[in-house]
Amino acid sequence: MPASSGNGAVTRSTLRQQIATALRDEVLAGRLQPGQEFTVKEIAEQYGVSATPVREALVDLSAQGLLEADQHRGFRVHEYSPADFRGMIEARGLVTDGMFHGLAKGLATGVAGRPADGRVSGFAVDSPGPRGFFVRVGDPRAAAVLAGVRRRGEEARRAATAGELNVLIGYDLRFWRELGALFGNQYLTDFLHRLRVQSWVCAVQHLRRLSDLRGHLWSRYTEVIDALTLRDLAEAHRMVDDYDLHSLALIEGLANDQAVLASVGSEDKDDEEKKDDGVTAPAGNGGSLG
Repeated sequence: MPASSGNGAVTRSTLRQQIATALRDEVLAGRLQPGQEFTVKEIAEQYGVSATPVREALVDLSAQGLLEADQHRGFRVHEYSPADFRGMIEARGLVTDGMFHGLAKGLATGVAGRPADGRVSGFAVDSPGPRGFFVRVGDPRAAAVLAGVRRRGEEARRAATAGELNVLIGYDLRFWRELGALFGNQYLTDFLHRLRVQSWVCAVQHLRRLSDLRGHLWSRYTEVIDALTLRDLAEAHRMVDDYDLHSLALIEGLANDQAVLASVGSEDKDDEEKKDDGVTAPAGNGGSLG
């Protein structure tokens, strides 16, 4: 059963969503571990509410891929593999590619600095993609919204530099949701947000094994916004690619390290069992059994 986070009772106005959000945050914070099981009754008792909104919240989280339903045991936190993480990174890369192509398509002919070959900072003007309000040249709302997203980026950058994972996750999710909203397509925004939540859920189980995360976390959020403000789409695209490659290398490296440690631990256990049975394990230099 997950430990109470001490945030107080959940109000009844939006129970389903609040419970779902609270449990999602428990997973992201590492207080609910991959594979951990719990029941509707346990969660209802923890928050002091009826079983119905809890069951609905757990079903919602299952639909998002964060939990698994077991007919006889209740629910458990989904365990993602490094292969799952790679798939998430590839998927969110495709989404952001589409976003930047949409920006390029929306830039009007005759924008200052557009090369004569019909490309804008590395993207074809007629490339396929949706048109959000941001891509309408001269729309004053774009600059205001970008400034707000940049403030989220500043907070995310500070948290990443300081190695404060919980703070970083919150600002990272807000940064990308608000940036996605610039493109005027709620389906795209929701899909990207879901991918980012899943990728963080997968990542935290590895990241939290590091005692100090300073220097390990990507922190170029404000640079992405600065490139978009200057309409340097190719540079923004390169930085997002850098983020994805950095995340993939970090998590796959940590997962490999954990696999090696598990393998060594298993060998040590086998050696101990052999000693208990009166069998001497082979020496590290390849010596024979004595």
